[in-house]
Formats: sequence, C-alpha cells, structure tokens
Amino acid sequence: MANPQSTYIAIERPEQGIVVLSPNSDIDMSRSPELRSVLRQEMSGDTHKVVIDLDDVEYMDSSGLATLVEAMRNAGSSNAKIVICNMSTKVSAIFEIARLDSFFSIVDSRDEAISL
Repeated sequence: MANPQSTYIAIERPEQGIVVLSPNSDIDMSRSPELRSVLRQEMSGDTHKVVIDLDDVEYMDSSGLATLVEAMRNAGSSNAKIVICNMSTKVSAIFEIARLDSFFSIVDSRDEAISL
C-alpha cells in the first residue's frame, strides 16, 4: 500500500499492524482534511491500532475534533483501535469541554499507547 504524502504528519510503523501518526503543528480547519486523508489511508489496510501522537500539537479546533471522531467511528467498524497520546493541557481541555475524553483512549506516552 502506498503511503500518503503528508507535509505535516510523520508516519511510523513500530510494529506489525500498528501505525503512529505525529502531526507537527496545530490541527485546525486548514490541516484537518490532510489528517482525515491520512487516517483513512492508514486504516484501510491491516492496521489494528492507530496511535495519534499529539506532542507537537498545541491547539485543535472543532474540525480537528470532528476528524478524530470520524476516525473513531470508522475504527469501530473495522475493529481497529485509536489511541491518543502526549496531549497538551490546552488540547486536553478541549477534549474535556466536548466530553470526548471518555470517548477516546487517551494515555500519557507513545510507549504506553503502543503497548495497549
């Protein structure tokens, strides 16, 4: 499967069936379509876990949240798991306000996300 070309999302495969996506900037209306495209591409194969490492994301708007909710719904239908890690305090607050902190698997570190 060809890798989607992304200018702001690093894609790593630390283990068979696991992909780690690491956006290197904020996720807003201008970046959400690219994240959506990469998520769809990566979830269309034999991936059983997608880790979204938000270490370099200081802000996420509603379009970013909507993109992740869509990915979570798609993951459920393909028996894949989405785990979010390294969330900043600001992004974590947005998830809490939207009450999405209980909808997603959120952990502190990439290693913890991969081992779940």
